[in-house]
Amino acid sequence: MTDHSSESDSFEIIVGPEDKSEFKRLDLFLVHKLPQFSRSTIKRLFEDEDISSETISLSLNKLPPVGTKIDIEVPPPLPSDLVAENIPLEILFEDSHLIIINKPAGMVVHPAPGHYTGTLVNAILYHCPDLKGIGSEKRPGIVHRLDMGTSGVMVVAKDQATHEGLVQLFSTHDIHRKYQALIAGKPNVAQGTLSSTIGRHPTNRLKMTANVRGGKKAITHFNVLQEFESCTHIELKLETGRTHQIRVHMAQLLNCPVLCDPVYGSGPSHLKKLPEEIRKNLENYPYQLLHARELGFIHPLTKEKLHFSAPPPEIFQSTLNSL
Repeated sequence: MTDHSSESDSFEIIVGPEDKSEFKRLDLFLVHKLPQFSRSTIKRLFEDEDISSETISLSLNKLPPVGTKIDIEVPPPLPSDLVAENIPLEILFEDSHLIIINKPAGMVVHPAPGHYTGTLVNAILYHCPDLKGIGSEKRPGIVHRLDMGTSGVMVVAKDQATHEGLVQLFSTHDIHRKYQALIAGKPNVAQGTLSSTIGRHPTNRLKMTANVRGGKKAITHFNVLQEFESCTHIELKLETGRTHQIRVHMAQLLNCPVLCDPVYGSGPSHLKKLPEEIRKNLENYPYQLLHARELGFIHPLTKEKLHFSAPPPEIFQSTLNSL
């Protein structure tokens, strides 16, 4: 029995004879009965005394006797200090658990110093009134991020269980992610794997760097799609997802930085080798020509196989066409 209201959600569950034979623990039993809540959410509700019984003292590690009535009161998520903003979004897919968007270059994913508004999170808060929240706060679940200048396909969770499921998929690399980029110069081989550690640059805190002490393992697979006179159209598949991973690997391991990369590129020198028409089109473009083309995974709750792709932004495509 469920009483849905604008204030809170209330659930009443009675332990049946078949439940006693199937479950030994209360937390596993409640997750089975209420799949919209993760095990950690059930634990948090229990610790906040929002799970109770009038007849018996409950313990998460023990299922109470048959016939026990368990009351669950789910308080509404706390209001976030993040502001909902009506920012246009290209939505590729949406259900009650998650949303897939094609992020434009120039949009910051999460509010941070210097970017408190105009972010993807601000936009999601406006476009998803059914947002359940993460933890006890009404905010979207950011599982992975694209750099401000990187465009492409992203997934955002609307509830705690989906957020935890996506985090698990990313941590076990059960996510299909393909990127495309235009890079300066030509790699020595048409395909291969780039492997290093990546960590914060020891002197420039705005940059990441390869093979630094204390860095984390980073693996990128690449495949050349087409070579031109002074640059290359390349496809990249991430096995790990470190900050600036592709940009660092292109610049430092492949010696072919992403065109227009304001941090890891060599500035105008790479553009000088391009045809004049393309050079003029790109010389004032402030972002790297890197695009998250494909994203695929098994939906954490519905178990549906999802796969989405989005074409690169207009300036990327027009440059490719001109080449």
